[in-house]
Amino acid sequence: MSWQGHGHPNVPGIHTAAQVAGWRLVTDAVHARGGVIFLQLWHTGRVAHSSHQSDGSAPVGPSAIAAQGTTLDRDFKPVPYELPRALQTAEIPALVDTWRRAAANAMAAGFDGVEIHGANGYLLEQFLQTRSNHRSDRYGGCIVNRCRLHLEIADAVAAEVGADRTGIRLSPWGIANDSGEADPLPLYSHLVRELAARRLVYLHLIEPRASGTGKADIVREGQPSAAATFRPLWPGVLIDAGGFDRDGALQAVRDGHADAVAFGRFFISNPDLPRRIELGLPFTPYHRPTFYGGGAAGYTDYLALDPALDPAAETATAA
Repeated sequence: MSWQGHGHPNVPGIHTAAQVAGWRLVTDAVHARGGVIFLQLWHTGRVAHSSHQSDGSAPVGPSAIAAQGTTLDRDFKPVPYELPRALQTAEIPALVDTWRRAAANAMAAGFDGVEIHGANGYLLEQFLQTRSNHRSDRYGGCIVNRCRLHLEIADAVAAEVGADRTGIRLSPWGIANDSGEADPLPLYSHLVRELAARRLVYLHLIEPRASGTGKADIVREGQPSAAATFRPLWPGVLIDAGGFDRDGALQAVRDGHADAVAFGRFFISNPDLPRRIELGLPFTPYHRPTFYGGGAAGYTDYLALDPALDPAAETATAA
């Protein structure tokens, strides 16, 4: 979305003309197969690392509070989180505008819509939560203030590309990247109600049992269901995600807790995942050590159960 928001090795962007042109190849390929594709707009905030910045500057956050734990530098080496620079109030309007410009670039690249990433301990969630936000201006303190940045960005993006092309992702009970609110229900209830009034195309929730954000398979038992909790507050399309298998996904939709269920890790290891779900076929296990290796291994070398259903095989045959 911007160099400032860049926080991990080999992460693609949407802030240069070359990136827009590169993404057009992807969106054209998806549309040629009858697909729909949204781009997730993401700023890592305090969990970035200076090695990823074009000028080597420190990461930014709502307050000068370092996250606990480690991240990856540009050489894929684990390094401790750095002390972020607290964003000044005067910087916030330009920050909001980076989301608007990124959304405009996404449309130019042929995406069907965008998803605002407001979850998993990244910048927007850092503003939401008291463990990372100790501000005393209009973006800190009370719940209304801590939700302000989410809402300003939602308004800016929706004004640019339309509310019907703008989704948002939240993780109310998440603990990824040293996040977590002691009592998330009042905070996220206010935020979901405000977002619902804006009629965004969907709300994407992460279940609390899936809190590793790629670093580990963390299962937290006894946590409330995010989708079941916030479904009454959200009249539009609700997407649920996090630790689902086939039966759990089908049950969530049958129970009315979600309109759709998103898969991430299993979609990497199963290029024919929708077909497997449809036919009740087993999932190929994913191999976590290759998630962030930077190469094709563990990303594009998984095969479909039936080679005739493998998009990669079909493309190779057509070529």
